[in-house]
Order: sequence, then C-alpha cells, then structure tokens
Amino acid sequence: MSAEERRESVIVAAITEFARGGYNATSTEAIAKRVGVSQPYLFRLFPNKEAMFLAASDRCLADTRKVFAQAGDGLQGEEALHAMAAAYQRLIVEDPDKLLMQMQMYAAVAAAEAAGDHEFGAAARAGWLQMWDEVHLALGADPGETTQFLAYGMLINTLTSLGFPAGHRIWSGFYPSARPTA
Repeated sequence: MSAEERRESVIVAAITEFARGGYNATSTEAIAKRVGVSQPYLFRLFPNKEAMFLAASDRCLADTRKVFAQAGDGLQGEEALHAMAAAYQRLIVEDPDKLLMQMQMYAAVAAAEAAGDHEFGAAARAGWLQMWDEVHLALGADPGETTQFLAYGMLINTLTSLGFPAGHRIWSGFYPSARPTA
C-alpha cells in the first residue's frame, strides 16, 4: 500500500475506534491494531492522536455532506429536503459509526472548549459550517429551512443514539422521509 492508501485506512479505522470509544478512551494502539500497522507507523502518517481524531471527524462530516449533495442533486425545495432526509436516515442505519463519530466529535469539542482548548474544535466547526452552507444552498438559501432541517437532523441523532426504534411514537412528528424504517 502507498502511504496515501495507508493514511486512508487509518482514517477509516479511526472513525470506527473513536466512534465506539470516544476521544479520550481510544488509544492509538487500538487504531494501529485495526489497520494492521505498528503504532510508530501511525505517527509517520499523523503527528498525534488529535490529528487522527480531527481527520476522522472531517471525513465523517465530508461523507455526510456528500450524502446530502448526492441526494439533493438536481432537486429543489421540498423535494431536496425529503431526499436529503431519507438519505441521511439510510446513512446512519447502514453505517452507524458515522452517527457515533458525530456524537463523539460534539462531546470531544465541548470537553476541549470547557478545558480552555479553543483550537481543537476549530476544524470541526469549519466542517460543520461547510455542511450548513451546502444544505442552505440546496434548500433554497432560506435560513429558517436550513436551521429546521439541521435541527431535525440533530434530534434524529439524539433519538437514534438513545435507541428509540422505528415505529416508536416519538418519531410521529417527523415527516415520513426523516423517520427510521428499520
């Protein structure tokens, strides 16, 4: 494998490990083991654990933006909204590590901010702002629609993380395209 291919495999492994263990509880040793490389090799690809976490966070957000962009491609308004909502539901059902990684990212940034580290979250905020901007344009540049769509998405994250099954009454207020199906 080339260094770039190995770096890619580290990012994928880091998403899984950080998603399941969080920033503080995940060791670089666990990431190295998942990839099948030595820990020192990881540090040739990334300068530190924080860089691995931020790369995993960035990829998670980039993958989510890509899902939204593909789902909404060529659509406008309500059509785009429902296509993007359904695509997001598929993403978090088919790849639950994406949802868990998002939740871990929010917790890690909040913890870093509380500890006075305001740089740690800068990259995550930039990625999230890029997602807001792209969704905003896809939904017709209406700030209210963008906010509502992303607010519903965050509620979906919370309810899914808490394990509310499809069909539970808590989902009844969501538009059908945003409700889980399985």
